[in-house]
Amino acid sequence: MNMNMKSFRGQVSKLLNVGKSKVWISPDATTEVKKAITKDDIKEMVNNGTVKKVISGQSRGRARKLKAKKTAGRRRGPGTRKGVKTARTRPKEEWIKKVRAQRKYIREMKDKNEIDSTLYKDLYAKVRGGFFRSKGHIKLYVDKVKK
Repeated sequence: MNMNMKSFRGQVSKLLNVGKSKVWISPDATTEVKKAITKDDIKEMVNNGTVKKVISGQSRGRARKLKAKKTAGRRRGPGTRKGVKTARTRPKEEWIKKVRAQRKYIREMKDKNEIDSTLYKDLYAKVRGGFFRSKGHIKLYVDKVKK
């Protein structure tokens, strides 16, 4: 009695606990496969290496392609972004940006003689303490103080 290749593949897949497509049968052993009848025969073939479980990983080709595009600066448009504009920058970086702008603004005001050195020092300390929201806020404060 001969074993059908289809049913043999099914038996091996059950034994190895994989899908039928993941079973590799040696092309040289077709006659042996047809002679195999019992499960013990199949187990023996697995031990010999005549029948194997195909190990194939997940293809990384598409992932590499994507990564290359991202490193080139692509795929960063509005459709990709999630969250608020401020969510993509660290809070410390936001703070640095804000404080530098405010300090530059009060330095310009001092250079133009819009404010004196004592007020400049007061403003500088307030900027450091996070008192002002923006440059506009500084302007409002200075106008209030001058009156």
